Amino acid sequence: MWPFYLMALVAIVSTVRVVTNTNPVHALLSLIVSLLAVAGIFMIVGAPFAGALEIIVYAGAIMVLFVFVVMMLNLGQHTVEQERKWLSSDAWAYPALMSFLLGLLLVWMLGGEYTTISAPLGAQVIGPKVVGQALFTHYLLLVEVAAMLLLAALVAAYHLGKREPGAEEEKE
Repeated sequence: MWPFYLMALVAIVSTVRVVTNTNPVHALLSLIVSLLAVAGIFMIVGAPFAGALEIIVYAGAIMVLFVFVVMMLNLGQHTVEQERKWLSSDAWAYPALMSFLLGLLLVWMLGGEYTTISAPLGAQVIGPKVVGQALFTHYLLLVEVAAMLLLAALVAAYHLGKREPGAEEEKE
């Protein structure tokens, strides 16, 4: 039971740091730690598929999205120097500590009875077949609406970040 509470504590503290941090890079690091802790909670309560999706879709997609935005903005050498100042060792200390706690918890869980196919806190283990059946029967309309919203957000982000071909020449 204590692994659940430890992961919950890591998730809450990391999420508070996401909201209160003024540096977007530091907030992103805390968000990744928070998402990993939530994935661990999913795995503890008997939803390993949801935990794996949490890691793949959210933690992975957010990192790719962040890299995409940085590449799209192309802010120049000044921001590279500013990032070097911001990414000092004290900026990495907190996410490294929280990741270390999650790693210790993962090693402890893999060595214990949590590796069997059972739900320690949940009533049953929920696999991909059950999730797929629920999403594409009862929630089909919601899945399609979410896909349309994501597509609209992608098109809007492209148009907002798009630079005109002569815009850089006018700046100089």
